[in-house]
Parts: sequence; C-alpha cells; structure tokens
Amino acid sequence: MTQDRPRVVVTRKLPDPIETRMMELFDVQLNLDDEPMPKADLIEAVKTADVLVCTVTDRIDSGLLSQAGEKLRLIANYGTGVDHIDLASARQRGITVTNTPDVLTEDTADMTMALLLAVPRRLTEGERQLRGGEWQGWSPTGMLGHRIYGKRLGIIGMGRIGTAVARRARGFGISIHYHNRHRVHEDTEKELEATYWESLDQMLARMDMISVNCPHTPGTYHLLSARRLKLMQEHAVIVNTSRGEVIDENALTRMLVGGEIAGAGLDVFEHEPAVNPKLLALDNVVLLPHMGSATHEGRIDMGEKVLINIKTFVDGHAPPDRVLGEGF
Repeated sequence: MTQDRPRVVVTRKLPDPIETRMMELFDVQLNLDDEPMPKADLIEAVKTADVLVCTVTDRIDSGLLSQAGEKLRLIANYGTGVDHIDLASARQRGITVTNTPDVLTEDTADMTMALLLAVPRRLTEGERQLRGGEWQGWSPTGMLGHRIYGKRLGIIGMGRIGTAVARRARGFGISIHYHNRHRVHEDTEKELEATYWESLDQMLARMDMISVNCPHTPGTYHLLSARRLKLMQEHAVIVNTSRGEVIDENALTRMLVGGEIAGAGLDVFEHEPAVNPKLLALDNVVLLPHMGSATHEGRIDMGEKVLINIKTFVDGHAPPDRVLGEGF
C-alpha cells in the first residue's frame, strides 16, 4: 500500500488526540458513539476500507473477512490481544494484522497486584459494608482476611505482564512460581527468585494465589478447566486480568459458591459483557469491568502505536507490531 491518504475505518471511539492525528494523516471514518459497531456496519467497513482499526469488542471472523474488498490490506488492532480476529483467514487473504504490545504491561500488572491485595483482604466487601451503613465500628474479629506476605504466587504465563506482576509481588514478600510454555532466561529467574513448574497441575496444587497472565488462544481455551481448578487448595485465590475464556467460568463459579476456592478477582469474563449472576451475588469475589489497562496514558500509547503501524504500512514497509503468532 503506497497511497497518500488511505481509507481508514475506526470501529470505536478513541482518545481525542489520536482521532485528531488520524484525521490529519488519513481519510478516516470515525465511530462517534462509544458503542460496538453493528455487524452490518462492520461488513460495509471491510468492503470499503484500506485499513480497519478494530478493538476487542469486534468479532473479525472468517465470515466477515470473506466479504472484505480487495482494498483491505491492514487490520490495525487497538489492543494487545487478537483472539477476536481470525488470523488464519486474514493471512489467507493477504491481510496484515498488527496490535499494540508492551504499552499496557505496567497498567495491567498494577491491576493484577491490586486484585491480589483486594481479594485476601476483603477490600470491596468492607467498602460495601461501610457504604451500606452496616459497619458498627472496629472489632478484634471484624472483617478478618489473610496476609499476602510470605505466600506463594503461581503465575500462568510469564511474558511481559507476568514478569511485571512477579516484580511487584516480590516487593510484598511473596514467593514467585510460574508455569510457561518456555522457561524464562536464567537471569530473570535469579532476579525474581522464581521457581519454574513444567507441570501446571503440580503448580496449581501448591499455590496460595494464582494469577492468569497468558493470552487466549485455541491452546489456552479453558486451560483452567474444572479438573484443574479442583487441584487448587481450599484457601487459595485466583486472579484473572488476561481473558475470560482461559478459565471455565461455570466451574469456577460452582467452586466459589461451594467454598472449594477461597476467592477470586476477575477483570475479564468468558462471555463479557455478560457476567454470571451467581458471581455477582458472592462476597468472596472482586469483579471489575475489564479495566486492567484503562489508564489515560495507556490508551494514548495504544493509539500512537496504531498510528505508527498504519503509517509504516502505508509507506510500504513492514509495520513494527505485526502479529506473527500466539502463545505463552
């Protein structure tokens, strides 16, 4: 693609500075309403656009891509995860896919650490009690939780975010364990005093806390199945700031209701924006609306990566953030 002002269709409302710069550089169709683009509009977009800027709320499947026009040569995803895009179909049609890695690492790790603190210490439960007028004052046995100092944290997916979580957790005196498709460099293990588990099953059975930080791929769908969840200790808590599909949400809910797992902190859900009503009724669960990466700085940084990917591609070069494969 070498044209000066390619047709760019943006599926969601982006930060104003990013949209303004896009308007300066390209022939842009913006989404003025901050709502997912209807399927009919998505079909029209892939038929007419040179570049589609999509988000996690868009389903870019083979059926949609089969209706794409010959002009569509780049899907510039506004986000890191690309499990909502049929990469095989895009590749087959000669469409390049990019994402926005690295810029969300620290924000997501911050939120993961917040949940690792909030669940054992019952922060949201206490806040609800106070706001609801139920608090009767300090009590020696009131709102007792569990300390995280000295506990064992098992990280599933020791990539950029998992490593950033480990660094934070070390500052709280937590012992780091991890399961990954590939063992991390020995220098990283030494820095974090991290213990590698080749067997996810064995790690799950020994941890006090579990953090899910791997991407959602066909290989990680329900990685934490009902069978694996049952391996966890009764006092353990689980936190997920990755993708909801990595955990069998129904199985997790049943175990939380039955007291087989002590608690959970969930920023993502298997069928979001729908959330299992049974989860909403539980006090031992902290639920957030997929806000792990929701910082002003992060959203701007994401947009700037999208701009660079599009501009580089339009200039006839390989964009820096091409998606070549998935895994953890």
